[in-house]
Amino acid sequence: MSARDDYQPGPPDAAHIEKDGERWVLVVRRVLRHPPDLVWDALTDPTQLREWAPFDANANLGHEGATVQLTTAGAPMLHVTETTITRAERPTLLVYYWGAQQMRWELTPTATGTALTLWTSIDRAYIAMGAAGWHLCLDVLDHALAGTPLGRIVGRDAASFPAWQQLHAGYRAKFAAESEHNATS
Repeated sequence: MSARDDYQPGPPDAAHIEKDGERWVLVVRRVLRHPPDLVWDALTDPTQLREWAPFDANANLGHEGATVQLTTAGAPMLHVTETTITRAERPTLLVYYWGAQQMRWELTPTATGTALTLWTSIDRAYIAMGAAGWHLCLDVLDHALAGTPLGRIVGRDAASFPAWQQLHAGYRAKFAAESEHNATS
């Protein structure tokens, strides 16, 4: 039996949503048991991105000003976007766009590893799907860094993964409650 066969994600509590003017921002926070330099490499190195991320990169993302092509993994049709890395401050901050979505990664050292936070703007209709997808991706990242790889779980593979369905439903309910709370605040 492989690590993937035994894999069960935690509850849908790694993400929340914030209102920023007219748009919604998905915030995903995960504490990883690995030092910031290792996490940074996993966020920027094309070879490591292929192990866990929902896109492939044709160059390293860790160089401010670099132009990089991002190819969505597991998409039904080829989808390539070009981005320029707007901020790259090893090993604490990485900012770029994946299509129209700004991706802001912050890495903060902890006593046992790294607190990793992702802020990304996602259309409100797809934000629970995004949360479920990033939840799985960050679990896969954590396992890859620990030497117990699960294999990439993205695109159609993620959508057919039973745990994704549960995460999606859980985040949809959580975000509905957060939206109501934000509307009355």
